[in-house]
Amino acid sequence: MTAQAKARPAIKVACIQFEPVFGDVDANLGMMEKHIRTAQAQGASVMILPELADTGYVFHDVDEVGAHAGPIPAGRSAKRLVALAQELKVYIASGLAERDGKSFFNSAILCGPDGYIGKYRKIHLWNREKLYFEPGDMGLPVFDTAIGKLGVAICYDGWFPETFRQMSLKGVELVLIPTNWVPMPGQTRDMEPMANILHKAAAHSNAIYIACADRVGTERGQPFIGSSLIIGPTGRPIAGPASYDGEEILIAEVALDSVADSRKLNERNDVLGDRRPDVYG
Repeated sequence: MTAQAKARPAIKVACIQFEPVFGDVDANLGMMEKHIRTAQAQGASVMILPELADTGYVFHDVDEVGAHAGPIPAGRSAKRLVALAQELKVYIASGLAERDGKSFFNSAILCGPDGYIGKYRKIHLWNREKLYFEPGDMGLPVFDTAIGKLGVAICYDGWFPETFRQMSLKGVELVLIPTNWVPMPGQTRDMEPMANILHKAAAHSNAIYIACADRVGTERGQPFIGSSLIIGPTGRPIAGPASYDGEEILIAEVALDSVADSRKLNERNDVLGDRRPDVYG
């Protein structure tokens, strides 16, 4: 931020950790609205909900996806979230099952006080997702909003450093992560989740804020691990991690103007300025 630039006020970000009901879109939208209103009443102006929050996650086949997915932004889930963002004057990022013609995507919507902003389609599909979702075809967009530059990624995208580096090179300040984390091989409940470790490292190595909203519960035999968190540009959590199995709302204050300064580790080192793309290829 230059000396002449007007400082932006800090904002409050909320990660909403809850348990969707598989296949019950109306019930899930009702829970999502309830939690969003609660977070807004506590001062939050940016809300992140889990991956596939409107439908649940464990589909058996593409026909089940087709029975519940809707277009973005014209579908019922997207319309409801857009209307809610406009009413409450907040930003909402939520995972949704998206239908586009005969294709289906594991997607996320981003909407705000002025309505629909954009969407993201998950690039890195996990396990059985490859049987019924198409891989994302919209790249890694960074949305220039009134509060700052926002990016979106979904779950397994976080296992790839390139996800955060590409958005950072486009100027992203806060990445919103709807996710459905599952236990990694060899990971027990008493261990720090690998997901948390990876996202803390990504926040530090790019000096950005990252907010991860996971789900809880067991769906069709698949357990989820909760542990949502909000991470500052130093790589250290500023809220969370949340519990392993309880519904809760994490809220943290973030100052997006701090991102540029956080990249300067000392008078001679900058985490983006020191890159050597001539060597990396």
